[in-house]
Order: sequence, then structure tokens, then C-alpha cells
Amino acid sequence: MIGVAVVGTGFGQKVHIPAFQAHHNTEVVAVYHRDINKAQTIAATHNISYAGDNLAAVLALPTVQAVSISTPPFLHYEMAKQVLEAGKHLLLEKPITLNVTEAKELYQLAKTQGVVATVDFEFRFIPAWQFFAQLLSTNYVGNIRLIKIDWLGSSRADTSRPWNWYSTKEKGGGALGSLGSHAFDYINCLFGEVGKLNAHLITAISERVNPETGKLQTVDSDDTCLLSLELVNGTPCQVSISAVVHAPRTHWIEVYGDKGTLVLGSDNQKDYIHGFRVWGSQPGESLQEIEIPPQFLFPQHYHDGRICAFLRVVDEWVKGITNNQEIIPSLREGIYSQLLMDLSHESHDLGNWVNVPSLEEIFD
Repeated sequence: MIGVAVVGTGFGQKVHIPAFQAHHNTEVVAVYHRDINKAQTIAATHNISYAGDNLAAVLALPTVQAVSISTPPFLHYEMAKQVLEAGKHLLLEKPITLNVTEAKELYQLAKTQGVVATVDFEFRFIPAWQFFAQLLSTNYVGNIRLIKIDWLGSSRADTSRPWNWYSTKEKGGGALGSLGSHAFDYINCLFGEVGKLNAHLITAISERVNPETGKLQTVDSDDTCLLSLELVNGTPCQVSISAVVHAPRTHWIEVYGDKGTLVLGSDNQKDYIHGFRVWGSQPGESLQEIEIPPQFLFPQHYHDGRICAFLRVVDEWVKGITNNQEIIPSLREGIYSQLLMDLSHESHDLGNWVNVPSLEEIFD
């Protein structure tokens, strides 16, 4: 059994803890929260033996071999660095840092320490997405001529939702960080590297009430992103992301090639893991749903659908730890996602296209 400490108790308590407790090779041996009373309450609720408000003390526990971090992005770098310096394996939520320089430092540190570090890019592990990737790899659509992605939700559409860290760009808030980080990873995974991009970032709800002061406070993070990408091979990719719209189609990828069309989509607003279906067609034919083969399906479902995909992330991480080898996704994939986010901000500020260096160029 691999002893895991869970750092971050929002998503951590809802998804990380139950997934680690469900996995046959992991055991949650410690939980961290900056408020010791909350840490103790969470530990008691989930039958975890150690609760702490001091990360160094948690990392010093001999039972802790690995650590998952699901705190807000502005805390990731310092916490992850501390974990890696302690020689512990790392599972990090996205976006992994606030900039690509920090991300590169964590990646190099993980390699130096000889530990296995991964990122929770869970869309790689959803059944419909894995089947979709297989169809693309078998040349179902032929030469791709256009990729269109819409990721539209209403999680922040309510203007009464209070101001918090998500409301400020400085702390890694915004739809680009929460959703775009995933999109950049799966675009690279499914279609390849990006050659250049043009980004326009919008803040539709510019003020929210700060619960500590009771006053309106400026929101400077984006809630809507319009992204135009050109892949290295010249394929155009159009991406629309928003967290403030009430859309019937929540997450859709359309791929158009010279031999056919593939569509992956879900209208499940409440569960962004389940509900995805796949459709395909040949030129001149109407779209037909393609059944997902049984070998891709989740073996078990949980009260929170996100646990299903996260468990597969954990399983890959455990294999990497057991075999002492780097896995995919690693922090390297996290760096690429972060690079594209950094360049999106640069493009927005410039009001123009920017070129994207390859990962090899980044590490030169």
C-alpha cells in the first residue's frame, strides 16, 4: 500500500480522498488543512489517522510516500516544491503553477529527486474520450481540416456568487486556468502540438461581493475565452470556453476531415465526466452515434462522477511509482498546458497572434 497525504480539502475531500480510499494500492494516511480544527474534522469523517496544519510535519511522517495537492493554483508551486524536496511522489491538480518558469522548475526537481509526478488531466481517462482518440488514430476522418471545441457552462453565471481567489488573475483564477488548462492538454494529446495562437479573454461579470468586507470587488480574471489555434501541421482549431453561460450543449469537440466527421459531446451540466457520447459520419451521410466498446467503460460508478476518472489517474500514478518510471501525463504535459496559458495571456495583451515554441525548445 502506498501511503498518501491529501493536501487541499475542497476537491480533495470530494474526489481525492474517496478515490484513494477506493483504490486497492493506496491508503490515505494524512490530511492537511491550514485550519487544524477543519483538518481534524475531515480526518475523523473519513477515518484518516493523522490531521495536520503544518505541511512539513505531514511530509515528515514515515507513512507518507506520496502527496496529492488540490489547493488553489497560487499555492501549488511552493507546496509542490516542498513535497518534491522531501522526496515524495506527487499528484498535482491543474493548472500546476502560475507560470511556465515555475512549472519547469518542478519538473526538473521531480526528475532530480527520482520521484513520480503526475497531473490530474482526467479527460484522458474518460471512456468516450479514449474511444474518440482510438477512432482518430485509425484515420476515421482522414486528413483533419478543422477542429471546433465548445466548452460552455454556468458554474459562475450567478452574479451573487461571492468574490474569491478565482476572481483574480494574480492567483490563477479564471476559466482559462480551470478549463483551458484541460483543453490545451487534450488538444495536444488528441491532435498534436500548437504552432501559434490568438486569444481574446473576456470578463463578463466584472464585480462580485467580497464576503469578508460585504462590498463589491473588481474581478480581473476571465470567465470567457475565445481561442484560435493553428497546429504545427497547419490544422486550424477554434476553441470557445465560458463559465457564465446557460448552454444546452456543454462540452463538444467536432473534427472535420476529408474522409469523415467525428463528434464527441455531452450535455450533462451536473457531471462533466459522464454523459459523453460519440458520433461519426462519412461525407454525404448524417451523423450516427457510435457505441462505446465495453473495454473503455468504467468498471464501477460512484456518487460523485469525477471519482471514476480520477481513479484512473491514480491507477497510472501507482503503476509509475511501483515501476519507478515516469508516466503520461507527467509534469512535462503540465508545462505544455501552462505554456499555452501564458501565451494566451500574452496574445490577449498584444491583441495579436503569438508563436508557440516546441517543448524541446522550452528545455534548451
